[in-house]
Amino acid sequence: MEGTKFTGYVGTYTNRESKGIYSFELDTKEASIKNLKVVAELENPTYLNISPDRQYLYSVIKEGDQGGVAAFSMDRDGQLTFINAELSAGSPPCHVSVDQKQRYVFSTNYHKGTVESYVINQSNGAIYPPASIIHHKGSGPDPRQEKAHTHFAGMTPDGKYLIVVELGSDRVFTYQVDDSGNLKEVSRLEVRAGSGPRHLSFHPEEPSIAYLMTEFSSEVIVLSYNSEDGSFTEIQTISTIPIDFVENNQGSAIHTSYDGKYVYAGNRGHNSIAIFSVDAGTKKLSFVDCISTEGDWPRDFVLDPTGRFLIASNQNSSNLVLFARDVETGKLNLLHKDIEVPNPVCVKFS
Repeated sequence: MEGTKFTGYVGTYTNRESKGIYSFELDTKEASIKNLKVVAELENPTYLNISPDRQYLYSVIKEGDQGGVAAFSMDRDGQLTFINAELSAGSPPCHVSVDQKQRYVFSTNYHKGTVESYVINQSNGAIYPPASIIHHKGSGPDPRQEKAHTHFAGMTPDGKYLIVVELGSDRVFTYQVDDSGNLKEVSRLEVRAGSGPRHLSFHPEEPSIAYLMTEFSSEVIVLSYNSEDGSFTEIQTISTIPIDFVENNQGSAIHTSYDGKYVYAGNRGHNSIAIFSVDAGTKKLSFVDCISTEGDWPRDFVLDPTGRFLIASNQNSSNLVLFARDVETGKLNLLHKDIEVPNPVCVKFS
C-alpha cells in the first residue's frame, strides 16, 4: 500500500493455532495495526523475505518429514499465490534471503548445518532445485554447539559475496557466488568460542561495516569488511543485556536504521530490544536504551518503510508490539502491545 499505509507479513510456527503466513496493514497516520489475516496456509513458514521488486515472497516451508523453500507471487492487495516449492528430506531451514539483483534465493538450515542456493526463474519468480549445498562442520564449547548450526545467509552490499553465519562453530563464512549459483568459500572469521553468532546486518551508508549478533553471549560484534577478499576484522564487542542480568538470555535479531545512526538488537529471555547509537566516524556502538518487548521471546522485529515505527514479534506470548521510533534519539515508545498473532517469528514489509 502507498502513502501512509503499508502491508506487512508475519512468518509463524504452526505447531499450535497458527495457519501459516499472516498479513497486516500498518497505518502510519493512525499509528495502528489492522486487517490481520491469513494469506497463505502452510506448515511452519517461520522465516520469509520479499524480492527487491516486491513481486515475490520466499518462505521457509515444512511438508511432513520434508523441508525447504516456497515461492509466492504478491498482488497489490497483499494476497499471496503459491508458485512452487523445493523440498528435501529432513528439517526445514531457519532463514531465507534474496540477493539485490533478484537472481538467487539463499537458505540456511540450523538442524542440518547447511547453506543452499537457488536460482530464480526470471519469468515467473519460481525457484529451481538447489544449485549448491554446502555442509558445514565443526562444534563449539557450549552444549548447544554439538555440531554445525547454520543460521543466516545474506549478500554483501556490493553484491560480491554471500556471508553465512555459523552458530554451531562460532564462524562467519564468505562465499563467492557464480552465475550458476554455485558457492565457493573465499574467507572465514573465527569469533570468540561459545559466543554463538546468529544474524548479521550491514551498515546502510558505510558498506565496509557490519554488525554481528551473538545468541549465547548476547553481544553485538562490530566488524570491518574488506571488499577485496571478503574478509572480516573485529573492531568492537558490546553487550546487549544489563551486566546484572544473570538469567537465561538468547540474542535474536539485529537491524540497522535506514540512516545508519542506530542499531537495534533483540533479547529473548530478557525480552527486550537494546538500542545503540552509531559513531559517525568509527561506526562503533554506544548503548542508548533497552526497552521491554511487552511479551515473551522476541524472535524478530522490523522497522517500517518510513523508519518511524518498529514492530516486534513475541513468539511465546503470540503478540506483535508496535513502537513509535524517534528518528533523532533512536528511542522507542510503546503504542500497542496486544496485537494477537499466533507464534510469530519473522516480520517483513513489502
